[in-house]
Amino acid sequence: MKTKLFSPLQIRDLHLKNRIVLSPMLTYEADHGHLTDWHFAHYGKYATGGVGLIFVESTKVDPRGCTTPRDLGLWKDDFIEPFKKIIQFAHSRGAAIGIQLGHSGRKARNSLPWEGRHPLGREQKGVDHDEEWELIAPSAIPGSSKSETPKEMTVADIQEQILLWGNAARRADLAGFDVLEIHGAHGYLLHQFLSASANQRTDKYGGSLQNRLRFTLEVVEHVRTIWPAGKPLFFRASSIDEAGWTIEDSIVLCRELKKLGVDVIDCSTGGMSEHSIVSGVTRPDYGYQVPHAERIRRDAEIMTMAVGLIIHADQAEAILQNGQADLIAVGRELLHNPNWVLDAADKLGEENIFSTIPANYGYWLEKRASSGFQHKTSTWKSGINQ
Repeated sequence: MKTKLFSPLQIRDLHLKNRIVLSPMLTYEADHGHLTDWHFAHYGKYATGGVGLIFVESTKVDPRGCTTPRDLGLWKDDFIEPFKKIIQFAHSRGAAIGIQLGHSGRKARNSLPWEGRHPLGREQKGVDHDEEWELIAPSAIPGSSKSETPKEMTVADIQEQILLWGNAARRADLAGFDVLEIHGAHGYLLHQFLSASANQRTDKYGGSLQNRLRFTLEVVEHVRTIWPAGKPLFFRASSIDEAGWTIEDSIVLCRELKKLGVDVIDCSTGGMSEHSIVSGVTRPDYGYQVPHAERIRRDAEIMTMAVGLIIHADQAEAILQNGQADLIAVGRELLHNPNWVLDAADKLGEENIFSTIPANYGYWLEKRASSGFQHKTSTWKSGINQ
């Protein structure tokens, strides 16, 4: 049986072998913005695991935009060559690979999440060369009660940032990435400009919704002129947030993004304040963000990628079959089970499930299955004699 999840998808000149995407997730293992062996092992695992499109985590266009001192960077040409090894390996295993570009704005300069994610003081040196680490934002409004007040960006600062995004896109292309995603969600710099709570400017970049869209649209327009016409451009949006941004606002934004050449909206939520979009909820429902992907897909008439507590193969398949999204991004579940693709193919009844992963694994796992294990993993029951 051929499922939607394992059917190919063509976006511009890119052919994806399936609809499964590794969601961009920060791993905080960079060294002054540089890749380390960690990243090759981490992303290589998903290339051999059968993922159709792998996204490298949020990579910063400006050292000031790093969320932590351990974020990846693409703000200088020195970063280009090391990415090629990861990209070439992904391609050799039949996977496409993309990169998410971002800037944290007023949410920059924090300790690592497992160290409390506390705002770091002015004494913290910058990521690139121990420079001063300045926080910038659309308005001089701190992101939380514990955060430092950022510098309000001048129009010259805004124009500089647009160029930085374009330069990072050029480097991503030179490295060989297949897809580029612009991070406009989760309370980071582009989202800050979109938000009436974070953006209280009185010039052409603030005030009305159209003015608050301006910086984001100028970034996207500039990036699209640099990013090759045959390569897809994604945009991650907070479809709604906890500080006044609505799904209707997102639809307006996404219609404009489509006009500028964005191909897919990666539909997330929240991140604008200290309070979660699901505050007060014991646990969000499975696929709790999927309705936003469905609404944007329908009303903005653009492809969408669903993300957020998509755990089960049949759940992912139903989202695609119901026309709620075009791609399925899996994050923490792939961290938990790097063989999720094989597991999903098995559960959905795909023919020749071992062809969904490289032959280096498929050959041996097929022999394992024929030895009486069928498709069960070593954890399918609690003890060998039970």
